Amino acid sequence: MVSQLRIYTINRGMMDSWLKLFHEHLKPNHEKLGIPIEASWVNEGRTEFIWVRSFDSAEAIPVKEAEYYSSPARVALGDQPAIHIAKTEVRVVERTDP
Repeated sequence: MVSQLRIYTINRGMMDSWLKLFHEHLKPNHEKLGIPIEASWVNEGRTEFIWVRSFDSAEAIPVKEAEYYSSPARVALGDQPAIHIAKTEVRVVERTDP
């Protein structure tokens, strides 16, 4: 199993609407498509949203992402996620503990 550590810088004043969008739409759609979200956090300054989602393998990432982005639920959101995000950082990581 591999995970993505995703760090989003959220546009000023948009964290509350981002959290609502994430918890009501993005997270349920990920999980419906078999992409578990392990955890999510907001930094102290409420400028960054940090989250981890997991995949069976590194090879599964592009396949599952394509499935997610083409899903009717995601397509229906249009640019709503993008208008919240000023910057995105993604790191693929593997667990080291058993």
